[in-house]
Amino acid sequence: MSQSRHVPVMLQRCLDLLAPALTEPGAVVVDCTLGLGGHSEAFLERFPEARLVALDRDKEALRLSGERLAPYGERAALVHAVYDELPDVLDRLGIPRVQGVLFDLGVSSMQLDEADRGFAYAQDAPLDMRMDQTTGMSAAEVLNTYPPGELVRILRAYGEEKQAKRIVSAVVREREKEPFSNSARLVELIRAALPQAAKRTGGNPAKRTFQALRIEVNGELSVLERAIPAAVETLDVGGRIAVLSYQSLEDRLVKQVFAAGAANTAPPGLPVVPERYAPRLKLLTRGAELPTEEEIAENRRAAPARLRGAQRIRESIG
Repeated sequence: MSQSRHVPVMLQRCLDLLAPALTEPGAVVVDCTLGLGGHSEAFLERFPEARLVALDRDKEALRLSGERLAPYGERAALVHAVYDELPDVLDRLGIPRVQGVLFDLGVSSMQLDEADRGFAYAQDAPLDMRMDQTTGMSAAEVLNTYPPGELVRILRAYGEEKQAKRIVSAVVREREKEPFSNSARLVELIRAALPQAAKRTGGNPAKRTFQALRIEVNGELSVLERAIPAAVETLDVGGRIAVLSYQSLEDRLVKQVFAAGAANTAPPGLPVVPERYAPRLKLLTRGAELPTEEEIAENRRAAPARLRGAQRIRESIG
């Protein structure tokens, strides 16, 4: 997919959600998931007085988006980091607070389109799935070495796969004959392991297993659990955060963090609520916003997206 044709998911709505916080000269917006740089480029264009800090753990993504964002010069700082490292990154850059934060949690289009990364189940490729290929275990190593019980847990928890036991027993049987290395063999095995009824629903039957492996390989949920509260803490009062999730586990995590921040935590019956119990966040979306039919037609990867936004309305006390 060429960069020019790449349409970032729900771009206009992300921009509109963050816009009120980004109009002041010197406002800083953080793109925690730079990818091919579509959202970042739109921020720099729409908010000419703003500075951008963009993070990605994928060096290839940083290289490509670096070329794309080069015309903006000093206004864009691109950093090789996982998004739960945001507080350290801002510290190193000498930025005490930011005005806007965006997370786009989907696998980047580049990673899906680069066959040799092994993210896509539609084409044969080495089972890698690491977003940062310089570190950590590949998906093949997870499949070949994890105990069966652990694999079942991962498929159930991260892939919401009801047939986890059937798939894992087939994996264990097959890996003893020959370790897994490529995605096509895994896809075939999943197709063979599933009962007919399970194959008739919900697209490619390998989808849930691939999602589960990707989350495990990249530690995505544990990173996200740290990253969203950390990002909220970096926001200035009046600052805004927008999060695009693509599966229910991520969306649930974001919802919980935002709901906790927007809650009044005072013990019942106090005549006046002390400030330390007052909400720190105001929710900017009613539940999760879904993409329109037009947005899905423009970019089919937007279909499962869920957008949530919140605004920081006071400092943390105690």
